Amino acid sequence: MKWMKYRLKTTEEAEDLVSAVLADLGIGGVQIEDLAPLTEEEKRQMFVDIPAELPPDDGIAYLSFYLDPKQDRDAILADVKRELENLRAFTDIGEGTITVSETADVDWRNNWKKYFKPFHVDDILVAPTWEKIPPGDEEKLVLWIDPGTAFGTGMHETTQLCIRALKKYMKKGARLLDAGTGSGILAIAALKLGASEAVGTDLDPCTVDAVADNKAANGISDGQFRLIIGNLIDDADTQKAVGPGSFDVVTANILPDVLVPMMPAIASSMKSGGICILSGILDGKQEPVIRACEKQGLRVLAADHQGEWVSITAERL
Repeated sequence: MKWMKYRLKTTEEAEDLVSAVLADLGIGGVQIEDLAPLTEEEKRQMFVDIPAELPPDDGIAYLSFYLDPKQDRDAILADVKRELENLRAFTDIGEGTITVSETADVDWRNNWKKYFKPFHVDDILVAPTWEKIPPGDEEKLVLWIDPGTAFGTGMHETTQLCIRALKKYMKKGARLLDAGTGSGILAIAALKLGASEAVGTDLDPCTVDAVADNKAANGISDGQFRLIIGNLIDDADTQKAVGPGSFDVVTANILPDVLVPMMPAIASSMKSGGICILSGILDGKQEPVIRACEKQGLRVLAADHQGEWVSITAERL
Protein backbone atom coordinates (compact mmCIF):
# COMPACT_ATOMS: atom_id res chain seq x y z
CA MET A 1 0.00 0.00 0.00
CA LYS A 2 1.25 3.47 -0.89
CA TRP A 3 0.76 6.39 1.48
CA MET A 4 0.87 10.08 0.60
CA LYS A 5 3.17 12.29 2.65
CA TYR A 6 2.12 15.92 3.09
CA ARG A 7 4.81 18.41 4.20
CA LEU A 8 3.45 21.73 5.41
CA LYS A 9 5.75 24.76 5.60
CA THR A 10 4.95 27.13 8.46
CA THR A 11 6.72 29.05 11.26
CA GLU A 12 8.16 27.89 14.58
CA GLU A 13 5.80 30.34 16.26
CA ALA A 14 2.77 28.65 14.72
CA GLU A 15 3.89 24.99 14.73
CA ASP A 16 2.05 24.06 17.94
CA LEU A 17 -1.10 25.81 16.83
CA VAL A 18 -1.01 24.19 13.38
CA SER A 19 -0.37 20.79 14.99
CA ALA A 20 -3.45 21.29 17.18
CA VAL A 21 -5.54 22.19 14.13
CA LEU A 22 -4.37 19.03 12.34
CA ALA A 23 -5.25 16.98 15.41
CA ASP A 24 -8.72 18.55 15.50
CA LEU A 25 -9.15 17.42 11.89
CA GLY A 26 -8.31 13.85 12.91
CA ILE A 27 -4.73 13.86 11.61
CA GLY A 28 -2.45 12.11 14.10
CA GLY A 29 1.27 11.34 14.16
CA VAL A 30 2.44 14.76 12.93
CA GLN A 31 6.23 15.03 12.52
CA ILE A 32 7.75 18.45 13.27
CA GLU A 33 11.08 19.64 11.89
CA ASP A 34 12.65 22.97 12.87
CA LEU A 35 15.98 24.50 13.86
CA ALA A 36 14.83 25.97 17.19
CA PRO A 37 17.50 25.60 19.91
CA LEU A 38 16.74 22.85 22.41
CA THR A 39 15.82 23.79 25.96
CA GLU A 40 17.68 22.19 28.86
CA GLU A 41 14.60 20.08 29.63
CA GLU A 42 14.44 18.85 26.02
CA LYS A 43 18.11 17.94 26.13
CA ARG A 44 17.53 15.88 29.28
CA GLN A 45 14.61 14.08 27.66
CA MET A 46 16.80 13.12 24.68
CA PHE A 47 19.13 11.15 26.98
CA VAL A 48 22.26 12.32 25.15
CA ASP A 49 25.32 14.08 26.54
CA ILE A 50 26.20 16.08 23.44
CA PRO A 51 23.24 17.06 21.24
CA ALA A 52 23.82 17.46 17.54
CA GLU A 53 24.88 20.93 16.35
CA LEU A 54 22.17 22.56 14.29
CA PRO A 55 22.41 25.27 11.61
CA PRO A 56 21.29 28.79 12.61
CA ASP A 57 17.61 29.01 13.48
CA ASP A 58 15.65 30.39 10.51
CA GLY A 59 12.23 30.42 12.21
CA ILE A 60 10.79 27.95 9.69
CA ALA A 61 9.05 24.72 10.68
CA TYR A 62 7.89 21.78 8.57
CA LEU A 63 5.00 19.60 9.69
CA SER A 64 4.61 16.25 7.93
CA PHE A 65 1.59 13.97 8.05
CA TYR A 66 0.43 10.91 6.14
CA LEU A 67 -2.88 9.84 4.61
CA ASP A 68 -3.70 6.36 3.38
CA PRO A 69 -5.64 5.48 0.21
CA LYS A 70 -8.80 4.71 2.18
CA GLN A 71 -9.11 8.33 3.31
CA ASP A 72 -10.71 11.11 1.27
CA ARG A 73 -7.42 12.90 0.72
CA ASP A 74 -8.83 15.77 -1.32
CA ALA A 75 -11.48 16.58 1.29
CA ILE A 76 -8.99 16.38 4.17
CA LEU A 77 -6.47 18.56 2.34
CA ALA A 78 -9.20 21.10 1.58
CA ASP A 79 -10.09 21.18 5.29
CA VAL A 80 -6.44 21.72 6.20
CA LYS A 81 -6.05 24.60 3.75
CA ARG A 82 -9.26 26.22 5.00
CA GLU A 83 -8.15 26.05 8.63
CA LEU A 84 -4.71 27.43 7.73
CA GLU A 85 -6.36 30.47 6.19
CA ASN A 86 -8.47 30.90 9.34
CA LEU A 87 -5.29 30.84 11.45
CA ARG A 88 -3.80 33.70 9.41
CA ALA A 89 -6.33 36.01 11.06
CA PHE A 90 -4.53 35.87 14.40
CA THR A 91 -1.03 34.44 13.94
CA ASP A 92 1.80 34.32 11.42
CA ILE A 93 1.76 30.89 9.81
CA GLY A 94 4.33 31.79 7.14
CA GLU A 95 3.91 30.32 3.67
CA GLY A 96 1.39 27.67 4.68
CA THR A 97 2.30 25.73 1.54
CA ILE A 98 1.96 21.95 1.29
CA THR A 99 4.09 19.63 -0.83
CA VAL A 100 3.03 16.06 -1.58
CA SER A 101 5.09 12.92 -2.13
CA GLU A 102 4.41 9.20 -2.24
CA THR A 103 5.92 6.89 0.35
CA ALA A 104 6.00 3.16 0.97
CA ASP A 105 3.82 1.52 3.61
CA VAL A 106 6.28 1.80 6.49
CA ASP A 107 5.46 1.78 10.17
CA TRP A 108 5.61 5.58 10.44
CA ARG A 109 2.69 5.58 12.87
CA ASN A 110 4.84 3.85 15.49
CA ASN A 111 8.28 5.28 14.75
CA TRP A 112 7.60 8.42 16.80
CA LYS A 113 7.29 6.31 19.95
CA LYS A 114 11.08 6.09 20.31
CA TYR A 115 11.06 9.80 21.22
CA PHE A 116 8.24 9.63 23.81
CA LYS A 117 9.91 8.87 27.15
CA PRO A 118 8.63 9.13 30.75
CA PHE A 119 8.63 12.71 32.09
CA HIS A 120 7.39 14.66 35.09
CA VAL A 121 4.71 17.27 35.59
CA ASP A 122 5.82 18.37 39.05
CA ASP A 123 5.41 15.22 41.19
CA ILE A 124 3.32 13.31 38.62
CA LEU A 125 5.03 10.90 36.24
CA VAL A 126 3.59 10.64 32.72
CA ALA A 127 4.79 7.45 31.07
CA PRO A 128 4.05 5.84 27.70
CA THR A 129 2.59 2.38 28.04
CA TRP A 130 5.57 0.74 26.29
CA GLU A 131 8.17 2.13 28.75
CA LYS A 132 9.15 1.10 32.29
CA ILE A 133 8.98 3.39 35.30
CA PRO A 134 12.44 4.95 35.80
CA PRO A 135 14.31 3.99 38.99
CA GLY A 136 13.32 6.23 41.89
CA ASP A 137 9.87 7.03 40.48
CA GLU A 138 8.12 3.87 41.68
CA GLU A 139 6.12 5.68 44.38
CA LYS A 140 4.96 8.57 42.18
CA LEU A 141 1.45 8.97 40.84
CA VAL A 142 1.71 7.60 37.29
CA LEU A 143 -0.38 8.43 34.24
CA TRP A 144 0.08 5.66 31.66
CA ILE A 145 -0.59 7.11 28.20
CA ASP A 146 -0.63 5.76 24.67
CA PRO A 147 -2.29 8.45 22.55
CA GLY A 148 -2.63 6.21 19.50
CA THR A 149 -4.15 8.43 16.81
CA ALA A 150 -5.79 10.79 19.33
CA PHE A 151 -4.30 14.07 20.52
CA GLY A 152 -2.61 14.21 23.93
CA THR A 153 0.64 12.78 25.27
CA GLY A 154 0.91 15.26 28.13
CA MET A 155 4.20 16.68 26.86
CA HIS A 156 2.63 19.88 25.56
CA GLU A 157 2.58 22.98 27.78
CA THR A 158 -1.19 23.36 27.46
CA THR A 159 -1.81 19.88 28.87
CA GLN A 160 0.68 20.41 31.67
CA LEU A 161 -1.03 23.66 32.63
CA CYS A 162 -4.30 21.75 32.93
CA ILE A 163 -2.74 18.98 35.02
CA ARG A 164 -1.28 21.52 37.44
CA ALA A 165 -4.65 23.25 37.77
CA LEU A 166 -6.33 19.88 38.39
CA LYS A 167 -3.86 19.23 41.20
CA LYS A 168 -4.91 22.51 42.78
CA TYR A 169 -8.68 22.32 42.37
CA MET A 170 -9.62 18.62 42.21
CA LYS A 171 -11.38 17.42 45.38
CA LYS A 172 -12.14 13.86 46.40
CA GLY A 173 -15.43 12.67 44.94
CA ALA A 174 -15.70 15.50 42.38
CA ARG A 175 -17.23 14.94 38.94
CA LEU A 176 -15.23 16.08 35.91
CA LEU A 177 -16.19 16.95 32.33
CA ASP A 178 -13.32 16.95 29.82
CA ALA A 179 -14.43 18.69 26.62
CA GLY A 180 -12.27 17.56 23.70
CA THR A 181 -10.80 14.68 25.66
CA GLY A 182 -8.48 13.27 22.94
CA SER A 183 -6.39 10.53 24.55
CA GLY A 184 -8.28 11.04 27.83
CA ILE A 185 -5.18 12.14 29.73
CA LEU A 186 -6.89 14.94 31.70
CA ALA A 187 -9.85 12.78 32.72
CA ILE A 188 -7.47 10.02 33.81
CA ALA A 189 -5.38 12.55 35.77
CA ALA A 190 -8.52 13.85 37.49
CA LEU A 191 -9.61 10.35 38.48
CA LYS A 192 -6.18 9.56 39.91
CA LEU A 193 -6.30 12.87 41.81
CA GLY A 194 -9.57 11.93 43.53
CA ALA A 195 -12.44 12.48 41.09
CA SER A 196 -15.25 9.95 41.43
CA GLU A 197 -16.38 10.13 37.81
CA ALA A 198 -15.27 11.66 34.50
CA VAL A 199 -17.14 12.30 31.29
CA GLY A 200 -15.23 13.08 28.11
CA THR A 201 -16.59 14.52 24.87
CA ASP A 202 -14.90 14.60 21.49
CA LEU A 203 -15.73 14.91 17.80
CA ASP A 204 -13.08 12.46 16.62
CA PRO A 205 -14.04 8.74 16.57
CA CYS A 206 -10.31 7.94 16.94
CA THR A 207 -10.68 8.87 20.61
CA VAL A 208 -12.83 5.77 21.25
CA ASP A 209 -9.95 3.31 20.93
CA ALA A 210 -7.39 5.68 22.48
CA VAL A 211 -9.53 6.32 25.56
CA ALA A 212 -10.37 2.62 25.94
CA ASP A 213 -6.68 1.66 25.80
CA ASN A 214 -5.63 4.34 28.28
CA LYS A 215 -8.44 3.48 30.69
CA ALA A 216 -7.30 -0.14 30.66
CA ALA A 217 -3.65 0.84 31.15
CA ASN A 218 -4.58 2.88 34.22
CA GLY A 219 -7.06 0.43 35.73
CA ILE A 220 -10.05 2.72 35.15
CA SER A 221 -13.49 1.21 34.59
CA ASP A 222 -16.18 2.26 32.11
CA GLY A 223 -18.27 3.39 35.07
CA GLN A 224 -15.59 5.83 36.13
CA PHE A 225 -14.91 7.35 32.70
CA ARG A 226 -17.65 7.68 30.11
CA LEU A 227 -16.93 8.91 26.57
CA ILE A 228 -19.45 10.76 24.38
CA ILE A 229 -18.76 11.35 20.68
CA GLY A 230 -20.54 14.54 19.68
CA ASN A 231 -20.37 18.32 19.42
CA LEU A 232 -20.85 19.96 22.81
CA ILE A 233 -21.25 23.39 21.21
CA ASP A 234 -24.51 22.93 19.36
CA ASP A 235 -25.62 19.29 19.44
CA ALA A 236 -28.64 18.99 21.73
CA ASP A 237 -28.23 15.22 22.17
CA THR A 238 -24.61 15.64 23.29
CA GLN A 239 -25.55 18.44 25.68
CA LYS A 240 -28.37 16.33 27.12
CA ALA A 241 -26.06 13.31 27.53
CA VAL A 242 -23.54 15.48 29.38
CA GLY A 243 -26.21 16.96 31.65
CA PRO A 244 -26.72 20.54 32.90
CA GLY A 245 -25.32 21.63 36.25
CA SER A 246 -23.61 18.27 36.74
CA PHE A 247 -19.89 18.92 37.14
CA ASP A 248 -17.58 20.24 39.82
CA VAL A 249 -14.69 20.71 37.37
CA VAL A 250 -14.62 21.15 33.59
CA THR A 251 -11.44 21.00 31.51
CA ALA A 252 -11.15 22.12 27.89
CA ASN A 253 -7.73 22.10 26.21
CA ILE A 254 -8.85 23.42 22.83
CA LEU A 255 -8.11 26.39 20.58
CA PRO A 256 -9.72 29.75 21.48
CA ASP A 257 -11.89 29.77 18.35
CA VAL A 258 -13.53 26.62 19.76
CA LEU A 259 -13.42 27.63 23.43
CA VAL A 260 -15.34 30.87 22.91
CA PRO A 261 -18.44 29.37 21.24
CA MET A 262 -18.26 26.42 23.66
CA MET A 263 -18.43 28.60 26.78
CA PRO A 264 -22.27 28.62 27.09
CA ALA A 265 -22.28 24.80 27.10
CA ILE A 266 -19.34 24.65 29.51
CA ALA A 267 -20.95 27.11 31.92
CA SER A 268 -24.32 25.34 31.84
CA SER A 269 -22.64 22.01 32.66
CA MET A 270 -21.01 23.41 35.82
CA LYS A 271 -22.41 23.24 39.33
CA SER A 272 -22.64 26.42 41.38
CA GLY A 273 -19.12 26.95 42.71
CA GLY A 274 -17.74 24.72 39.98
CA ILE A 275 -14.39 25.36 38.31
CA CYS A 276 -13.47 25.37 34.62
CA ILE A 277 -9.88 25.04 33.41
CA LEU A 278 -9.38 26.34 29.88
CA SER A 279 -6.15 25.90 27.94
CA GLY A 280 -4.82 25.80 24.38
CA ILE A 281 -4.54 29.61 24.42
CA LEU A 282 -1.54 31.46 23.02
CA ASP A 283 -0.21 34.22 25.27
CA GLY A 284 -1.81 37.46 24.10
CA LYS A 285 -4.93 35.68 22.81
CA GLN A 286 -6.62 35.13 26.18
CA GLU A 287 -8.87 38.22 26.26
CA PRO A 288 -11.67 36.78 24.07
CA VAL A 289 -11.72 33.68 26.30
CA ILE A 290 -11.84 35.80 29.46
CA ARG A 291 -14.69 37.88 28.01
CA ALA A 292 -16.56 34.70 27.06
CA CYS A 293 -16.21 33.45 30.66
CA GLU A 294 -17.47 36.73 32.10
CA LYS A 295 -20.37 36.81 29.65
CA GLN A 296 -21.54 33.49 31.14
CA GLY A 297 -21.33 34.87 34.68
CA LEU A 298 -18.04 33.13 35.54
CA ARG A 299 -15.41 34.78 37.72
CA VAL A 300 -11.85 34.43 36.45
CA LEU A 301 -9.60 33.17 39.24
CA ALA A 302 -6.23 32.82 37.51
CA ALA A 303 -4.31 33.09 34.26
CA ASP A 304 -1.31 30.74 34.39
CA HIS A 305 1.55 30.76 31.90
CA GLN A 306 3.99 28.17 30.60
CA GLY A 307 6.17 29.00 27.64
CA GLU A 308 4.03 30.87 25.12
CA TRP A 309 0.79 29.33 26.38
CA VAL A 310 -1.87 30.41 28.89
CA SER A 311 -4.56 28.60 30.85
CA ILE A 312 -7.58 30.35 32.36
CA THR A 313 -9.28 29.11 35.52
CA ALA A 314 -12.77 30.44 36.26
CA GLU A 315 -15.51 29.77 38.81
CA ARG A 316 -19.27 29.62 38.38
CA LEU A 317 -20.85 31.85 41.04
